[in-house]
Amino acid sequence: MLPQGSTGEVFRAFLKLGLTSFGGPIAHLGYFRQELVLRRKWLDEAAYADLVALCQFLPGPASSQVGFALGLMRAGPLGALAAWAAFTLPSALLLVAFALGASLFSGPLGQGLVAGLKLVAVAIVAHAVLGMARALCPDRERATLALAAAALVLLVAGPLAQVGAIALAALAGLMLRLPGAASGQGPAAAARAPVSRRTGLVCLALFALLLVGLPLAVHLVPSQALAVVDAFYRAGALVFGGGHVVLPLLEAEVVRGGWVDAQSFLAGYGAAQAVPGPLFTFAAYLGAVLAVPPNGIAGAALALVAVFLPGLLLLVGVLPFWQAFRARTGARAAMAGANAAVVGILGAALYDPVFTSAVTTPAQFTLALACFVLLTAWKAPPWVAVLVAGLGGMAIAAA
Repeated sequence: MLPQGSTGEVFRAFLKLGLTSFGGPIAHLGYFRQELVLRRKWLDEAAYADLVALCQFLPGPASSQVGFALGLMRAGPLGALAAWAAFTLPSALLLVAFALGASLFSGPLGQGLVAGLKLVAVAIVAHAVLGMARALCPDRERATLALAAAALVLLVAGPLAQVGAIALAALAGLMLRLPGAASGQGPAAAARAPVSRRTGLVCLALFALLLVGLPLAVHLVPSQALAVVDAFYRAGALVFGGGHVVLPLLEAEVVRGGWVDAQSFLAGYGAAQAVPGPLFTFAAYLGAVLAVPPNGIAGAALALVAVFLPGLLLLVGVLPFWQAFRARTGARAAMAGANAAVVGILGAALYDPVFTSAVTTPAQFTLALACFVLLTAWKAPPWVAVLVAGLGGMAIAAA
């Protein structure tokens, strides 16, 4: 199926998201849904939930993988690269600037701004959960599966609980013969990525080759640049759950390895919470502050590409086989259950970590609620809620 959009269209859409998507990977999925599913109608709710479920199964940065896939489906390989660059580079450049001494987030007002931007994530995720629940949990069976998935993720620690919740819900959907959206009809047809099976197999082989070959290459040909690529590639390849889950892997590589001191690591992590876009761009900060070359701009570029590459290779490798799988009748029933689990996982994330980390006072709850009303009752675009939350957060800090 030929792509339906242009590279420029994809770049503009994702640049807007890259500049305004605060709040971490779960919030990013809410922003994507608002902008690309509801407003631009690139694909429908069922196809979007299918894609989210797939990326939850794969290691790597889930929201960035979803964005990359959306760009691929919309405008082919160049669209995929445009989506990744536009969504990733704003936060990466801000973090490199922070690493080079341009601290933008210090002081009470800066901290209030960060707090406000966390609050808008509460509203964005709540809005996404509400809308997806209406579309993907229309009956008691799927509503119950969503509840069970939320309970499992909240009560069982660890990112693998998400994978388990989706797998169990998919099995339940198959056993209950839940009605699934027909493949290839309406906007859902846009969810077919222009990737052949041969290309998919090449990407899977390249993923495995780099995962095994880079440590061997570092051993055989000692090179700091090669060691940096190996360390960040392995961190991106072996993390499930994305976002915060990659932090202990990165800490093990760069802090325990003596490349970055613990204080600089924590300072960069704090800055990463305050910028829009994917948390994986923290790798750009770490690459810039490495104690030995390559560091600075070169180190940031190496680390950034290396940490994202494995997840994107896996995604492209799996997509053509995923499309064939989801076209089967039994698979559609399983995906109906999996989609319900995605709603439950988003609902669980709305509570922890989104709500619990952002709302600690009545004033903050009021601001988050105001942003939610803006999105739901006033139908305001997300950037308006971001602006209101940022200004409100600074006002609360000043008071």
